Amino acid sequence: MTKYIIRRTLQALPLLFIISIISFLLMTLAPGDPTAMYENPEAGGEQDLSAIKEQLGVDQPIYIQYAKWLKLLVLEGNLGYSFQDGQPVMQKIVERIPATLLLMGTAIIISLILAIPIGVYSAVKKYSLFDYFFTFYSFLGIAVPSFFIALMVILFFSLKLSWFPVSGMRENFDSFDLWDRVHHLILPSLTLAFGLIASKSRYMRSSMLEVIKQDYVRTARAKGLSEGKVIFKHALRNALIPIITILALQLPALFGGALFIEQLFAWPGMGRLTVNAIFIRDYQVIMGTTMIAGVMVVFSNLIADIFYAVVDPRIQLGKN
Repeated sequence: MTKYIIRRTLQALPLLFIISIISFLLMTLAPGDPTAMYENPEAGGEQDLSAIKEQLGVDQPIYIQYAKWLKLLVLEGNLGYSFQDGQPVMQKIVERIPATLLLMGTAIIISLILAIPIGVYSAVKKYSLFDYFFTFYSFLGIAVPSFFIALMVILFFSLKLSWFPVSGMRENFDSFDLWDRVHHLILPSLTLAFGLIASKSRYMRSSMLEVIKQDYVRTARAKGLSEGKVIFKHALRNALIPIITILALQLPALFGGALFIEQLFAWPGMGRLTVNAIFIRDYQVIMGTTMIAGVMVVFSNLIADIFYAVVDPRIQLGKN
């Protein structure tokens, strides 16, 4: 297992290198200029921003800018310095990433807790009223974008009913208050989990329907085992394998959804940091968050492969 993890990590390095090149090219070739934040509309006329461009290093060719960024990353483990305030990008990310992981982790846990039993029961009670209802919910949850759901829940639960705060992560800044955190976390996490529950429950239903047709399930029933043991002891374990795949593949989409959710709920995470950096063309912060997102995607796929071996012992990771 250790050799497998090391090998997969080494294989990921060229992929991350390619991601960094493509991201840097797209970012620097996009319209806009990071020196726009220094312009003063009231000054009138053209301003000489050449000194600022030289200070930020954006007056140099793209390949030189990229080489300097890569040198900082490889030799110093530094993702650069923010154009906005000069702070290290890694420091800004470290300050924000716990909030993003809390939001994403809570959404994933909620989706798994609800989607797995919904999918299993829909498969067992195929074509029942329960199955039809959650089939409709699945189509709705997949079709409706997360930012629209966020606006609706803010309008209804925050503005109309005043049950939950509109934005932020906490109100009590003097000391840690668990309920205060949970109270602020409920709406954004449920909004982010809304689409995850819809897709995962649908995949779980399809996977369970496929598994319960297998010979070993029929054999378990023929031995006189109860339906509960047949479903949860024999069928569920193999039916979970596609869900692990989907969970790993959904992480980039989940991070992308968190960008809008964090912005709408003013959640102080990486998503909001990235959106603000895009608005002001803070290239260093954009590259930093992009690379962290890339590492998260690679790591999630590695975790998925390891879980394959846990769920299905027939899979030999060391031979792949």
